[in-house]
Amino acid sequence: MKPQPYIHPDAKIAPDAIIEPFATIYGDVEIGSGTWIGPNAVIMDGARIGNNCKIFPGAVISAIPQDLKFDGEKTTVEIGNNTTIRECVTVNRGTIDRMKTKIGDNCLVMAYVHVAHDCFIGNNCILANAVNIAGHVTIQDWSILEGMVAVQQFITIGKHSFIGGKTAVRKSVPPFVKAAREPISYVGVNTVGLKRRGYSDEQVAAIEDVYRVIYVHNKNMTQALKIVDLELPPSKEKDEIIDFINASTKGIMRGFS
Repeated sequence: MKPQPYIHPDAKIAPDAIIEPFATIYGDVEIGSGTWIGPNAVIMDGARIGNNCKIFPGAVISAIPQDLKFDGEKTTVEIGNNTTIRECVTVNRGTIDRMKTKIGDNCLVMAYVHVAHDCFIGNNCILANAVNIAGHVTIQDWSILEGMVAVQQFITIGKHSFIGGKTAVRKSVPPFVKAAREPISYVGVNTVGLKRRGYSDEQVAAIEDVYRVIYVHNKNMTQALKIVDLELPPSKEKDEIIDFINASTKGIMRGFS
């Protein structure tokens, strides 16, 4: 006789979802159509898992936050559609700050990643093995973090960014860039990723012009942003970069020196 998972009778599970033996599903859980929950995965109260996801053995989704300020508030973990969570990943639910932890659609979260409370991860992101993300972090769409990257709390990582392995992210990373080294520094525009996603040569060149002023011309940030705003041609990407930097409360990473 095939061993059975434990599924709480209050859990809301799509009829075609597959729950493998020895998985544990708590009561305040929703699991969408076509999703696969592997053996020994634990899906705890507050989990909201979309369609066609894969949750591999040993993953723990929606455990309470590792935050001493947490006072039992009713919070969630939301995982979008077509996202894969590999072995031994931990995703903690939110606190009163954001009330949820979110991972978007079409993400790949590799083995041993930790996503702490109140993190918002966008769509089409890749978190490689053993990435560790502290609380209240925002990672925008199409970001890639290589293995063993560690992200400090309250940091924002801009869209289409690429962060090299073992990098400690203590400052926010603006969109469209590659980042690495210690301390974390700008190492160029993510041209390969941008072209793969349909950005034209002209768009990439315009982004490179912006970051050349910000990171290469030895201006302070106020001077650099003024030059970018007044002297470079208008573009959606330029506006996104300026808005990101102006909104950063933790400061952005430095240029390489």
